Amino acid sequence: MNLIDRKRILSSSRAKSRCDSKYCKNTKLYTLRQAKWIVVFTGLVLFFSCKKENVSIEITPNDYHTVVDKITEVMVHDIFSPPVASRIYNYPNIAAYEVICQGETGYKTLAGQLHGLTQVPKVDTTKAVNFKVAALIAYLEIGKELVFSEDKVEAYRDSLYNSWASINQNSFNDSKSYGLAVAKHIKEWLSTDNYAQTRTMPKFSVNTDDPARWQPTPPDYMDGIEPHWRAIRTSIIDSASQFTPSKHPDFSLEKDSQFYKELTETYEVGKTIKEEGETSEKLQIAQFWDCNPYVSTHKGHLMFATKKITPGAHWIGICKIACKKTEADFYKTVYAYTKTSIAIADAFISCWDEKYRSNLIRPETLINQHIDENWEPVLQTPPFPEYPSGHSVVSGAASTVLTHIFGDDFAFNDDTELQYGLPIRSFVSFNQAADEAAISRLYGGIHYRAAIDLGLEQGRELGKYVVKKLEMTNND
Repeated sequence: MNLIDRKRILSSSRAKSRCDSKYCKNTKLYTLRQAKWIVVFTGLVLFFSCKKENVSIEITPNDYHTVVDKITEVMVHDIFSPPVASRIYNYPNIAAYEVICQGETGYKTLAGQLHGLTQVPKVDTTKAVNFKVAALIAYLEIGKELVFSEDKVEAYRDSLYNSWASINQNSFNDSKSYGLAVAKHIKEWLSTDNYAQTRTMPKFSVNTDDPARWQPTPPDYMDGIEPHWRAIRTSIIDSASQFTPSKHPDFSLEKDSQFYKELTETYEVGKTIKEEGETSEKLQIAQFWDCNPYVSTHKGHLMFATKKITPGAHWIGICKIACKKTEADFYKTVYAYTKTSIAIADAFISCWDEKYRSNLIRPETLINQHIDENWEPVLQTPPFPEYPSGHSVVSGAASTVLTHIFGDDFAFNDDTELQYGLPIRSFVSFNQAADEAAISRLYGGIHYRAAIDLGLEQGRELGKYVVKKLEMTNND
């Protein structure tokens, strides 16, 4: 190799060495920059993750109103009788209430107060439980179990779950676990209330030999609904018969008897309302408080049904109105719904206990048999015995509890029936609303006077007992 070639090789080697050195420096610089960005990115992820974990899932009273409305909507769709509907309101509200008792010291547990209810699971204080979220979860879980259309509740529930999880996954998971734990406890309790047993009991037997006893009424001549409801475990009253009403006038078709006078009163009031037509105030009152979950209409060979809320649902709606008007916070809202629903549920058990004991015939049957065969009541006669008036008993109980919670002379506008095409009615108090609900049964032609007056008295006495016996706050 000559001298020139050696110089070329040496020069090339030195050049390569310089390039390698430059490459190494660039590579190190790139690696350092890459590492820097990884650290920054990781820091940002951790920052926002920590920030998300600290974000609270905000729940308002309107959220509770909405879940109650959702269960109501499903109940209307599924067509539950008034007594069964009262049970569907009762247990979900109790479940939600027991959850908030764990997170709000101003409220007392119902364990040991309601028959058979034991203490719900204690909350793990190391968990990030949002008690409001947990209460809504418990409500929906129990409500879903008590209706037929579970899929409708599940679809709504899942949309809420996704929303809450997107805000704070950790808090949502802990809240869900606790809400479901309470729901499981309540499910075990409600499964022992004899409801399942009453599903297998025999149908009510109609006594056609006794002219005083109830008979199925037009247009569908349905069997008596829930003849064994008295067997359902009460929530707070001692027994189904604790508030048995005074006896109704003795059955008699003698024209000077009290019973016959009340029969003719129902007949005459119905005739007057129909003569007055659509402008009749009594007609408007009857329609507003109808609250029949299933009204069938027959036109020739065509039959269709109109589905609406029950009497209990109407008073649950009034509870919502009162909560909104007073701007009640989430906890008081749950408390108000729960205490009202307990009174309504026990009122139905008390009322149905007497209905199937007295087993009294409806005005429509007697009027068609003995006075006017073409007479029809303004409202469709419900398929169960007459005495006492269920709406009267329930209205008396609910109005008494609501008066205790929100005060007497509580004026409100009742828009509960707007969704069914009926205008708003205004009341100066819950008691005035209850009085109107009760008398609506006379205007509707489905009850005698005694069933209304004595039923209202029965409900109010029951409501007073609930107020006195049930300790849920320091003011109770």
